[in-house]
Parts: sequence; structure tokens; C-alpha cells
Amino acid sequence: MKFAILEVGSQQVRAEEGSIITVNRMPQNEGDVVDFPAMLISDDDNVYIGRPIVEGSKVSGTILSHERSAKTLVFKYKPKKRYRRKQGHRQEITKIKIDEISIK
Repeated sequence: MKFAILEVGSQQVRAEEGSIITVNRMPQNEGDVVDFPAMLISDDDNVYIGRPIVEGSKVSGTILSHERSAKTLVFKYKPKKRYRRKQGHRQEITKIKIDEISIK
């Protein structure tokens, strides 16, 4: 099984060929092809570790959609003081389908 660890924005994501990854919102449009350098690539026989990226590596994927994640509740309170604040947050996300993991 071939997989790669890549850095998208400030997140490190594990990606396999054919998998769908979720990352923070990206500025590209739906249907665009994006390429990322890999920090680590592993296939059945070899493991390539980059410092910080693997030279000649390329992980290409297609942007499927721009969405908003499920709501996360933020609740603050101070006991015995009648202070309560409830707030929700929905993160803007992008779904990417990984097409190919390659190394030269």
C-alpha cells in the first residue's frame, strides 16, 4: 500500500492514492488539480523520508468541493456568577481526492 505524508497549510495529512482528504479552505476552484510535495513516501518495499521534503516527490489531487464542517460548540461559564456564553463555529474546509503519488 502506497501512502504519503504531506503538509497542507499548517496541517500534516496522511494520503493514499484514491483517498479523499479534508483540509482547511484552499483558494483554488473546484475541479482544479493541485500538487503538493511529500514529507514522507512509503510503498511496499521502501520508505523515503524528506528533510523536510522528499526531493522529486509529487502528490497530485483534484479539488472536489468547498464545504463547511460540522458545528463545534464553544461554551464558557463561570460558576456561581451567572456568566454563560454559548457560541458555535463551522470551519471552512476543502475536500481533495488524491490521484497520484509519484517520486523520481
